[in-house]
Amino acid sequence: MKQAFLSLPTRRRLLVAGASVLALPAVGRAQQPAWPTRPIRVIVPFATGGGTDVTMRMLAPKLGEALGQNVIVENRPGAGSTLGTDFVAKSTPDGYTFVLATLSSTGIAATLYPNLPYDPVRDLTAVAPTVFIPTSLAVTAKGWDVRTLDQFVAALKARSNGYSYGSSGIGTTGHIASANFLRHVGAQAEHVPYRGAGASFTALIAGETQFTHDIPSLLKPHHDSGAIRVLYVNQSERSPLLPEVPTAAEVGLPDYKAYSWYGIFGPANLPAPIVNRMAAAIEQALSDAELAERFNGMGTPPMRGWTPDRFSRYVAEEVTTWAPLVRASGARVE
Repeated sequence: MKQAFLSLPTRRRLLVAGASVLALPAVGRAQQPAWPTRPIRVIVPFATGGGTDVTMRMLAPKLGEALGQNVIVENRPGAGSTLGTDFVAKSTPDGYTFVLATLSSTGIAATLYPNLPYDPVRDLTAVAPTVFIPTSLAVTAKGWDVRTLDQFVAALKARSNGYSYGSSGIGTTGHIASANFLRHVGAQAEHVPYRGAGASFTALIAGETQFTHDIPSLLKPHHDSGAIRVLYVNQSERSPLLPEVPTAAEVGLPDYKAYSWYGIFGPANLPAPIVNRMAAAIEQALSDAELAERFNGMGTPPMRGWTPDRFSRYVAEEVTTWAPLVRASGARVE
């Protein structure tokens, strides 16, 4: 039987085709390089010293361990947290720039800012939540002997628009919480926005403002020192941090809504493998027993077990939930 021989041109074509087939996996790998290969930046859209800053700086080392790269925290405060959030929304979706956004920069901002430069659902990729944030009402002790909510409300009503409240910025959770509180009790006060919680607390302790809403763990040291007085915590049970302080329901505000959460977002169109890897790293970091104990000790429990899809749906629901509350609060962007 004769052996069939291929012509030289034919053999060349087959060799080229075979080489191309063998090269396909390598091309695929070149198109999808390993991630991450360099440090990752997480923007905190608030000034240093506040709850977001503290949370992210606690989370960053464990997140870096899970990802095998350093996680760098960068503060970009301004415009009620929307400045830093917008920066990330407009960043390249390569997996190296994220933001620790909050309810205020997503669900609240969507209604509060008529010209918000980003859409919280369309222009951000929701990766995973980190911690849940209850809020508390605190009043200054400087020149004031207000110790109960009834005394505080009576003082507000006796001097309409004669008092002021601070927050870490326009449109932040503290701002909306205080505005909704005033609506609930039928009183008025002037809003004074600051660039971060630290400046807001300094003004409260000095008596420059009369009250604020913020995280129990950040208020506790000043409450314990007697510089301020926390009048209630807005959660279903008394806070283990401030067991002597009643809940909002206990003081007659059962329907009052004031809370926040922090979550990590990337720009829109972030590739799914990066989203899933980052979400898994966040879950791994929050599962660390020591870190979880620290968060629980701050009264800000970790939000574990969330998929990116679930978190994305939750953010969209929060935009819908908070729209009527923001409008009812009367809060405005100057």
